[in-house]
Amino acid sequence: MKLVWSPETASKAYLETVKSCRIFNDSGVAEFLSAMAAGWNTKLIVESWSYGGPVATSIGLAVAARHTSGRHVCIVQDERSKSSYVEAMAVAGVPSTVIVGDAEEAMEGLSGIDFLVVDSKRKDFARVLRYAKLSHKGAILACKNACRRAISGFRWNRVLGKEARVVRSVVLPVGQGLDIAHIGADSGVVGYKNSSSRWIKHIDQRSGEEHFFRG
Repeated sequence: MKLVWSPETASKAYLETVKSCRIFNDSGVAEFLSAMAAGWNTKLIVESWSYGGPVATSIGLAVAARHTSGRHVCIVQDERSKSSYVEAMAVAGVPSTVIVGDAEEAMEGLSGIDFLVVDSKRKDFARVLRYAKLSHKGAILACKNACRRAISGFRWNRVLGKEARVVRSVVLPVGQGLDIAHIGADSGVVGYKNSSSRWIKHIDQRSGEEHFFRG
């Protein structure tokens, strides 16, 4: 088995996220990631969040999980962050599942992750990626704020190790940069093959410009 793209589900999640995130100024990141997570029919969507950060992406991922009948989980570093996150999501009217702990501890009970979003500004974002237990069907990994990474010289293969097969990675001009990697399934090549690639349209909410990315 492998991740299979559904443009209809992607469109539904995208439009719902646009509506849900009108009050946020997130440069289209939430909408784009929501469409990707839903379009690939991912079932376990995990993200890392830091105290004081925006929750627009979280709302978008929760929307995606609802469309795929999946699960959205947020990992935070401490109880203060958990309280702040749960409160912000409650104000938005979105239920949340939160795990508190460092990267290794938080990932311990999360097996079969097929969509993972980390914030590159977090000092431990590479550790979150390293300890993730990915799905045998393959996975989509995304680093937000790629232009403002807390470490230099980032390489997917270096962070993930030899066990993970990076089929393709690309940095997209969405928000402060989205670095996205598609991890292959246990057997066969997943996703970014030239013969089965698709174009994804993203509209910048600030400028109204249309951007097309091959997915």
